[in-house]
Amino acid sequence: MAKTHARFVCQSCGAATTRWSGRCDGCGGWNTVVEEAPRESAPGGLATASRKRGRSIEYASMDGPAEGAPRRVCGIAEFDRVCGGGLVPGSAILIGGDPGIGKSTLLLQVVAALAGSGTGAPACLYISGEEAVEQLRLRARRLDLSQSPVLLAAATAVRDIAASLDAAETPGIVVIDSIQTMFVDSLDSAPGTVSQVRASAQELIHLAKRRGFTVLLVGHVTKDGQIAGPKVLEHMVDAVLSFEGERGHQFRILRATKNRYGPTDEIGVFEMTDRGLMEVPNPSALFLAERRGNVSGSAVFAGLEGTRPLLVEVQALVSPSSLATPRRAVIGWDAGRLAMVLAVLEARCGLALAGREVYLNVAGGLRVSEPAADLAVAAALVSAASDQPVPAEMVVFGEIGLSGEVRAVSQPEVRLKEAAKLGFTRALVPPRRTRPGEKAKEKREGGDLEIQEIAHLQDLVARFAAEGPRRSSQEPERRTVGGG
Repeated sequence: MAKTHARFVCQSCGAATTRWSGRCDGCGGWNTVVEEAPRESAPGGLATASRKRGRSIEYASMDGPAEGAPRRVCGIAEFDRVCGGGLVPGSAILIGGDPGIGKSTLLLQVVAALAGSGTGAPACLYISGEEAVEQLRLRARRLDLSQSPVLLAAATAVRDIAASLDAAETPGIVVIDSIQTMFVDSLDSAPGTVSQVRASAQELIHLAKRRGFTVLLVGHVTKDGQIAGPKVLEHMVDAVLSFEGERGHQFRILRATKNRYGPTDEIGVFEMTDRGLMEVPNPSALFLAERRGNVSGSAVFAGLEGTRPLLVEVQALVSPSSLATPRRAVIGWDAGRLAMVLAVLEARCGLALAGREVYLNVAGGLRVSEPAADLAVAAALVSAASDQPVPAEMVVFGEIGLSGEVRAVSQPEVRLKEAAKLGFTRALVPPRRTRPGEKAKEKREGGDLEIQEIAHLQDLVARFAAEGPRRSSQEPERRTVGGG
């Protein structure tokens, strides 16, 4: 029998080496390499074993009927939206988020809604590897879900879980909380390692597709907000949902970063209360609820998250700095994108910001990633630098190029329609995109909004420069102490 040698595997990227090192050569992470014992292979190698037990597979044409059970709708509209209209039988969904953000609370509400949906409701199982059954019951009582017909269990051995699922009636929904606590007894490594996470997920996903139930896997995240473990875990599942939120805000955002059965980058907005997570059907009104008008450094961005239009407030503050390298602080947006916008404003528009501190914040705890927010960020920065407020009834969106041009973005009519619904009357947008040989239409579709097109960033700076600086009503009067 061949001697098996231990290997060292990085717990962040999954790279394997034959010796330990303090820094992973694959991802550059420090102290992430852990020794793991490899799984013993079958005698004769995998190819020999497959020839002995293997059988030919069946192929089907693409034009055949698409048979399958309908999606399971839980009734929580925000969750169903992110999943693409409901849960697909036989699918595997990975849900990640910071500790205490509300992953277990959300999934307990989802399975309770599915189990109590009436006649023909699927059997729902909640298997926890971190909490005892009594602890789950305490959470259910707090959420007023103790009467829901959800079956609870506390287990960590994948072999025992698979045996119980095979022996019992086929369930509809199975929640595994969390995948990092599960282990396969054929491996010598500890639970939570790359080998255990990969093997446990593979067994559970294979069982779900064979029996036709939906499995929801809860995954831990790293300090950077990424799901812990190698990227192969995200490739194995059908959908990856990220549960985001700031500790200081009551808003929680469920974002789909991968979905084989629906659109990606779709979001669902929830509000954390003492009764659990509540849906937010109109998140734009909620994000703008505390907005104050006639304040410099504030602009409303008409964004698009998946198929949902969303209006958020972008806040900027520009102040003098006594440091050799002024600070650049960003919350809710890409720091590299902010550096690009600042460079374009200085190089193409002559706005001196190199020696001043810049702070940027997306109010409400939402993280914006689309380039369409460039123009709103630039408007907030120019407004803060010139001390001139952006009109309170105006929304802004558009992408900025390195030469200072303002480029068109996708689905402008959807953004304008959402702005008009919330009472905005003006919009600062890029010029309409026209195809070669096509004449631009004289009037854009914006409902009751007054559309103002801007082609270059210099036009934006000229708008604020024409009005001149003003003193804010909240700015204290500066006095000189001593001589001078």
